[in-house]
Amino acid sequence: MEPRAREALVQLLGDRVAFDVPMSRHTSLRIGGLADAVAAPANPVETAALLRECHRFGLPHTVLGNGFNTLVLDGGIEGVALLTNKLRRLEERPGGGLRAEAGVSHASLMRLCTQKGLSGLEFGAGIPGTVGGWIAMNAGIGSREAKDVVLEVEVVSPTGRKRSHLGRDALNFSYRSLRGLASGSVIVSALLAVELAEPDAVKREVKRLLAERAGSQPLDIPTCGSVFKNPAGDFAGRLIEAAGLKGAVHGGAQISTVHANFIANTGGAKAADVLALIQQAQRQVELRTGIRLQPEVRILGREAA
Repeated sequence: MEPRAREALVQLLGDRVAFDVPMSRHTSLRIGGLADAVAAPANPVETAALLRECHRFGLPHTVLGNGFNTLVLDGGIEGVALLTNKLRRLEERPGGGLRAEAGVSHASLMRLCTQKGLSGLEFGAGIPGTVGGWIAMNAGIGSREAKDVVLEVEVVSPTGRKRSHLGRDALNFSYRSLRGLASGSVIVSALLAVELAEPDAVKREVKRLLAERAGSQPLDIPTCGSVFKNPAGDFAGRLIEAAGLKGAVHGGAQISTVHANFIANTGGAKAADVLALIQQAQRQVELRTGIRLQPEVRILGREAA
């Protein structure tokens, strides 16, 4: 990155930008090569200013969010990796709804919902990540997904020159994806639908869902969450286990012995190890069933030189 670009980013963000940063520090898998720069804007206005600087200097930007559901390759990320972990404003809106910035976690949402007696967001209990990531991948369980609670999203355009508020009808949600935004756009906040409820009822449902996840998913070791989308009428984890791959190891990565649709970093794993297991699972499941598993995890960055 040229010195003028570095200087401009430092002038804008101060100590909230760093250079040549290992992505293992910023992903839930604890894997990934160096990013040229990692930037954490403090609010939507600063996010737009950052994107304008990236555009001015010809710097590519990658929205990393909070680093969940993401595999960063061993060659790292060119340009700026944009974190949303400073975008944490959360407030109840008159007339119903919660305005949540992209970096708000489910734990923060649930604290407010139980205090205020608000229901509708419990389904996200234990889903890793934050509001921006959930919307970008339409996270959910069963028949309930992010699209069911999103009333509006606030988006910054790829060049940072426009901030828009887009209603649900303007978005194009599908299974585990959001296709209605231009590539490079950044979700900075969302208005989420909630309903009045008894605080204790909200607490009970969250507790039930957290217990269900704790009993069925590997929560005590670095993973990226679900690796593959579930094919229609079946489950990726079941297909991988049926192919005999539960517990399969490549380098420091392992297909989880708890849930076969998770790949864990058991220590010192490289992105290449995870990719090898992804490809092995795709190959073996397709040979056995004819089904080609599609990744749910985002794969970002450059291959190692």
